[in-house]
Amino acid sequence: MPTLHWIGKEKVINHHLDVPFRVLKHQYTFDNGTQKASPTGSDRRTGGLEAVTNKIIHGDNLEALKALLPEYEGKIKCIYIDPPYNTGKEGWTYNDNVNDPKIKKWLHSVVGKEGEDLSRHDKWLCMMYPRLKLLHKLLASDGVMVTSIDNNEYSSLSLMLDEIFGRVNFIGTVIWKNANDNNPTNIATEHEYILFYAKNKSAISPVWKSSELDVKRRLIEIGKEFILQSTNEDDLQIIYTKWYRENKSTIWPFEDYKFIDNGGIYTGSRSVHNPGKEGYRYDVIHPITGKPCTQPQMGYRFPPETMQRLLDEQKILFGKDETKLIELKLYVADYRAKLSSVIDIDGRAGTNTIKQIFPESNRQFDFPKPFTLLEEVLSFITKDEDTILDSFAGSGTTAHAVLNLNKQDGGHRKFILIEMEDYAETITAERVKRVINGYGQTSPPPQEGNNGTGGVFDYYELGEPLFLEEGVLNEAVAEEEIRRYVYYTETQTSLPEKGESHDNVHFLGHYQDTSYYFFYEKDTVTSLDHAFLATMRTKAEQYVIYADNCLLTREFMVKHHLIFKKIPRDITRF
Repeated sequence: MPTLHWIGKEKVINHHLDVPFRVLKHQYTFDNGTQKASPTGSDRRTGGLEAVTNKIIHGDNLEALKALLPEYEGKIKCIYIDPPYNTGKEGWTYNDNVNDPKIKKWLHSVVGKEGEDLSRHDKWLCMMYPRLKLLHKLLASDGVMVTSIDNNEYSSLSLMLDEIFGRVNFIGTVIWKNANDNNPTNIATEHEYILFYAKNKSAISPVWKSSELDVKRRLIEIGKEFILQSTNEDDLQIIYTKWYRENKSTIWPFEDYKFIDNGGIYTGSRSVHNPGKEGYRYDVIHPITGKPCTQPQMGYRFPPETMQRLLDEQKILFGKDETKLIELKLYVADYRAKLSSVIDIDGRAGTNTIKQIFPESNRQFDFPKPFTLLEEVLSFITKDEDTILDSFAGSGTTAHAVLNLNKQDGGHRKFILIEMEDYAETITAERVKRVINGYGQTSPPPQEGNNGTGGVFDYYELGEPLFLEEGVLNEAVAEEEIRRYVYYTETQTSLPEKGESHDNVHFLGHYQDTSYYFFYEKDTVTSLDHAFLATMRTKAEQYVIYADNCLLTREFMVKHHLIFKKIPRDITRF
């Protein structure tokens, strides 16, 4: 596989490991028009407020991404970024090259003096590489990374993503036709690129079709209306069948969605079959005849436990007897389409939306993406409770698209935005507030998406580093934040929420037959001794205990499966 080399690569290839871990400092919660300040200025979970997943974070996205790892590593379903295109143009609200003072300062400290002599392409690659490494860690195993770019760095970005994600996980490139170029002297540039990479391509759905969102939304709403008219499923089917026969020609590509029940409009699908190779062999018993149903020629595509779950969820359709092959019940709400390789959405729509949201200001945000473009992309990658991360948030287009999609299909997608510039509060967060509340309510009449989506988000600043330069714990950081960090370094999972516990206050949690304790007191030297052991209540095959000192003998530790870790020396830096 071709590899990409640039000046400074050796200095940044593992730089994500050296980025200081900072806590997120909660500033306020915006809840459907009401803003409530954090009582402690700490993380939401230690601030006495109900937890919310939607986040807007102001700060360096490299440090912010690392701050998200303890809670979100491997949990983000979709990452969308619209990084600087590195066009060399300056003077925009969103500076599109890498000569921003913050980036220049970072390059000098990480790459060194030679960083001053790098080309703008070398600088861009140095800036992007460690951020992409952290984004890869945050992405779920079935997640998709989506990146917008233009000709300036398209080839470099492709090679860099191949290196980090693996070429085998490249899904494809979409051409976004966003303008008409009337320049008669050159080749007209009327498009940008959107690159798609999977964390693990084999884990994502293989079916990607053009969204046909309007018809899908229409059928979802019609299904809801009919369900309200009748609670009897037989009567419900009669009502819907009449409507279906009269409207079949208008609902492409849903012509086969002939049925309805209390879950909505649905169709049957032969997708229980295993295509092309021998699948699983087992019996599925017909509920009326009690006999095994005829198996597909190549077997079932699902293992037995998945088939049982589908049966339990009543998503398997049976024929009148066992001779008919079973089918999978597919609701219209679960329809996933194939994204066209070309999307034609006027790029000026994004700027027009900003003008509608901020009519009182002449402040411009150059070339924001249309939220309809992000809706198109997110509509077939995400659903329901999925989390979407945008670490180059800009004006907040991604949150706008997420909130609007949730309003349309009843989903509960969550967003996390990160923006390093000072307008994170005045533009990014303010836009999201106005999308939640509604905007453009005066003449002309509001367009779709303007009437207020409702929603909640938390606003954060980057807080204190967990470790000081001398390597000691920063006592200004809340103890719960330190506990969360330590538990994550041990288990790569999130610290369990505090509940009623029979164990001592230093107990972190039990994971894979190991109990973890963090014996830390800010103003006291702690010691692992027999007195502390007497307070431990959770039985395990092994015990990992952090403290300042250990007064137990090595023989005793080995005999009782105790592992001592010294604070702060043995706390892992990741």
